[in-house]
Amino acid sequence: MHVECDVDASVVLLTVQGHWDKALWQLTSERLRKCLAEHPEALIVDLTGLDDPRAASAPTWVTAQQTAAAMAPSVQLALVIPPALPLADRMQRLGARRFLPIYAKVRQAQVAIASRLPLSERLSLTLRPEPDSASLARNLVGDACLAWNRLPLLHPCRSVMSELVNNAIEHAGTEMTVVVSLRGKGIHLSVADGVHELPRLLKPSRVLRGRPLDERGLGLRMVSEQAVTWGSLPTRTGKVVWATLQPPIEPGRRQPRTP
Repeated sequence: MHVECDVDASVVLLTVQGHWDKALWQLTSERLRKCLAEHPEALIVDLTGLDDPRAASAPTWVTAQQTAAAMAPSVQLALVIPPALPLADRMQRLGARRFLPIYAKVRQAQVAIASRLPLSERLSLTLRPEPDSASLARNLVGDACLAWNRLPLLHPCRSVMSELVNNAIEHAGTEMTVVVSLRGKGIHLSVADGVHELPRLLKPSRVLRGRPLDERGLGLRMVSEQAVTWGSLPTRTGKVVWATLQPPIEPGRRQPRTP
């Protein structure tokens, strides 16, 4: 089982290998839930190395597609199954091709998915690990929020992006790719760097007499508080840390009483 995403966490590739049994089904279901919880724009599941001669895994992929389609905004789901495998024939007979795209190779799926992603709703910037990079990333966020009329998210998104970039500068020290994208009513932020080690949210340190408070991890705690969801995923060259912010919920109108 292997998970990998692109530099802006918009497309996640989940590779499932081995003999399909109860243990692999449980692990696969868990990883599918985790990948969808990251709320990417698309999820590609590579089943090229799956040993499933009876095509018993078919209901799992149908359920995953239904879950992905019900999300707001919906997540595009695609399968990679070589035509010679029994599972490909089973999915076709189930009519899965009508609502669940199936490709013979990963590259075919990636190209098809990329062609459907809204390029006008994504801004990106490549930055060096320098002090001015956080300011440049904040300006990119400001441009995006103004262009997409997401003014209530302007300041929290700038703050979160600043923390993500500063963390990459401090802990990775490599060139980074910063991406701001529109996700439904919200804004998705991501920073990809060249270090594979994933960040950890540290618990607040206790204040000891005569010793300063250890402030490591405060940035990610702020990200956790501002974002509706955040996380990190491995990429081919390192990792990407991302956060999704949604506009504040407006006070609802009083619901009419039921007669």
